Amino acid sequence: MSSGQLIVLTGPSGVGKGTLVRSLLARHNDFYLSISVTTRLPRRGEVDGKDYHFITSSQFKEMINQGKLLEWAKYADNCYGTPRFDIEEKIKLGTKVLLEIDVVGARKIKQTFPYALGIFILPPSLEELERRLIKRGKDSQEAITYRMELAKEELTASGEFNYTLINDDPNQTLQKFESLILAV
Repeated sequence: MSSGQLIVLTGPSGVGKGTLVRSLLARHNDFYLSISVTTRLPRRGEVDGKDYHFITSSQFKEMINQGKLLEWAKYADNCYGTPRFDIEEKIKLGTKVLLEIDVVGARKIKQTFPYALGIFILPPSLEELERRLIKRGKDSQEAITYRMELAKEELTASGEFNYTLINDDPNQTLQKFESLILAV
């Protein structure tokens, strides 16, 4: 049996990580997407167990105390974490496991899983990133401003990962993303 692989996809909020992952999974149903846990409330249209596992702050603390998270971070006043068990089991079974995660979490995963393939997604420009955040209509102007300030910091981390892809053309970026994953 082939060995599994952990693939960490990161980059600033609004850069298109989710779109890339959904498109890749539509082509490859044998890949596994790790679903994060979060203490934030679901956004319109989000489904518990599909988009995130929505849990309480006390449940999140319990998971930390029991070592059930590979990593966790606080982002925009909410906690997010990566459940340990599913990832380790899937890798043992030879599955390619995808993590779509923020930069702080991706850095922590690289410490826990140094062999993970890290891919950083860059926006074509900061202006385009802000346009995408506005267009998706999920955040207040205050939240968008915060995300843009955070993005400027996060972009400096791109060199810490194995590969960087500029998400300027979704189809071309998907092809490059797919090629990188299939090569490992």
